[in-house]
Amino acid sequence: DEIEHVVVLMLENRSFDHLLGYLSLEPFGSDVDGLESGMANTYEGRSHPIFRLTKTALEKAQDPCHSGACVDEQVADTNGGFAANYIRTRVDPEFAEPVVVMGYYDGDQLPVYDFLARRFCVCDRWFCPVRGATFPNRLYAVAGRAAGSRDNASPPVYHLPSFVRHLDAARATWRWYTHEIFATIWAVDRDYLPKTFDNVRPFSSPFSFDDFLSAAQAGTLPNVAWIDPNFVDVGGPVGSNDDHPPSDVRAGQELVLRVFNALVRGPAWERTLLIVTYDEHGGFFDHVSPPAAGDDDPRSEFHAYGPRVPALVVSPRLGTRVSHEVFDHTSIIKTCLARFCRRDDTLIPDMGARVRAANHLGVLLDKEVKIARPDDASLEGLASALGRWRADALRAEVEIQGEAVAPEPAVLTDFQEDYIAAREAVLNSLTPEERI
Repeated sequence: DEIEHVVVLMLENRSFDHLLGYLSLEPFGSDVDGLESGMANTYEGRSHPIFRLTKTALEKAQDPCHSGACVDEQVADTNGGFAANYIRTRVDPEFAEPVVVMGYYDGDQLPVYDFLARRFCVCDRWFCPVRGATFPNRLYAVAGRAAGSRDNASPPVYHLPSFVRHLDAARATWRWYTHEIFATIWAVDRDYLPKTFDNVRPFSSPFSFDDFLSAAQAGTLPNVAWIDPNFVDVGGPVGSNDDHPPSDVRAGQELVLRVFNALVRGPAWERTLLIVTYDEHGGFFDHVSPPAAGDDDPRSEFHAYGPRVPALVVSPRLGTRVSHEVFDHTSIIKTCLARFCRRDDTLIPDMGARVRAANHLGVLLDKEVKIARPDDASLEGLASALGRWRADALRAEVEIQGEAVAPEPAVLTDFQEDYIAAREAVLNSLTPEERI
């Protein structure tokens, strides 16, 4: 009850072992169920062991498959099919090696995650809700269910009631912060779109005092703040920062640091809970087999979680550094409903079997704990490290492009194409009344 602000940042397509599994390879991470030396997948008699990646940005042709059928193959034989699926699904065989899905990053490449993991809470049993693609998993995160398929609709526009309807009914405040003119809430709950216009705001804007960064620094954040990263290159030096391959993971680190920095320096820090997680694993190796899950859809493919995804929970009131509780994206809904929409001491609005069964994040909190606010020197050190990377990236771009402006991507990823299709479909479908 002391948490007044829940902030959610959901990035794209990375597994737990791929980004946070390195923690168990260090003395710090002995409690984290992560990577162990010798882990490997075998394909056609050849072992493909885990290895540290050296490039933080991948090629588009290295983007792993993560359709429903591909995920089934990846988690088969006790998660033994990642390497085989990756190699078999390369359109260009040149990119079959190295088998990047077996690769991982470490704290030197992910300095912000390393910083947060050592001070707050790593959730090593946070599973994506379904063994499938981006939008079905984001549907669970916002509506508590999928729409009958583990793969994206074409275009991915849905008509599922979102949890923000219950926030409105309870007169709780919420905002959906975006990096461009489209918000993913509009793709999930198209029918509620007219009532959400006033709640969609920019993540950062020099012309607004109601963007996320300004609200965090002023202490005027809503009860629930959902942040859409930059899914597509929209010009300027930033480009996509959602971590979807081939995006450079250091751009994602910049985004997470901007969010954290704004919160920790703001007046509401002690009453804030930040959740950083990923929609799904993106085809990257994880060694933990996904467990069964209850669901309203009777088909068997919806009665199992997908692979683990990275999850960090950040708050000064956390009572544990590593949590082995089972969470999935419906835990976000459960947390928001339990905090802001309780009808009495126990009842919350019913959003289906997944939400009913989900653990909420209140189990991680402890009223007697107050983690010290990080000092300015630590935060400035992180900013300086990422600033040097950004400067180097811009210099390299100038040498190639002749100007310090990130070009529009020559070839979009499958997700970018789907995202743009959803944006165009929704915006083109607006009635004259909705446009007004």
